[in-house]
Amino acid sequence: MIQIIGSVVVVGCVLGGFLMEGGKLLALWHPSEIIIIVGAAFGAFLTSQPLKVSKRAFSAALALPKGPRYGREEYVMLLKLVYDILVKMRKDGLLAIEADLEAPEKSAVFQKYPKVLDDHHMVVFITDCLRLIVGGTLDPHELESLLEYELETHHKEAHEPAHAVQKVADALPGFGIVAAVLGIVNTMGALEGADTATIGAKVGAALVGTFLGILVAYGFIGPIAAGMEHKAHEEGKAFEVVKMALVASVRGYAPPVAVEFARKLLFSEVRPTFADLEAHLKGKPPPVKAAH
Repeated sequence: MIQIIGSVVVVGCVLGGFLMEGGKLLALWHPSEIIIIVGAAFGAFLTSQPLKVSKRAFSAALALPKGPRYGREEYVMLLKLVYDILVKMRKDGLLAIEADLEAPEKSAVFQKYPKVLDDHHMVVFITDCLRLIVGGTLDPHELESLLEYELETHHKEAHEPAHAVQKVADALPGFGIVAAVLGIVNTMGALEGADTATIGAKVGAALVGTFLGILVAYGFIGPIAAGMEHKAHEEGKAFEVVKMALVASVRGYAPPVAVEFARKLLFSEVRPTFADLEAHLKGKPPPVKAAH
């Protein structure tokens, strides 16, 4: 929602300032300039990126106002899921969770946390990590190193849409210049017999191309790319939390301590307090508060 408000502020301030200077809004309305700039930028975007990245970029941009997938409550649910799994492994042995790993959607443990279960990538990450632990062939250092490589790959893939959109933002001022040059070419071709007002209108239309290219780049597309990157970074934290808890468990720490290791990784605005998380793990959930 804040992204929409920010865009409205950009439009309001730019157009409001233009009107205060005595400008006329219709002077900025040139569909041909919009077609040149937006069309060229869109075509270049499709040319420069694989189709899968393009699709993910559009999906991520449209989902930006929704905010990150994991907030305070979702992180509590994620930590509780990891805690329940670790407790089951300690009480019943490693082989006791094999059925949960093979079909997490049918697992009683996973079904208690539907919001986590809806996150396909997270479920795959958890189950793959647990399979490595059940296999019992990796020591804690090897497991941590392997998970670091996986997270690095995941983070790189998650940031690809934002980088793709940022490249469009970087190119838009250039396409604005293209539109302006075409407008000047059109003006030069109409000089013969044209009066000053006509020439001025055509030059003004050409300058609108430069204006639109810069405004769209720095007022809209660039901020969208930055927001997408920030959101991807925030959502990647959830994977780091799971990694920390599982590695701590393999190192021999008890489930409550392993989960506390993971809690410490969370940003302050989404991190539950120690007392709140402990109460949730014991089945006496208070309202979730952030730790400061």
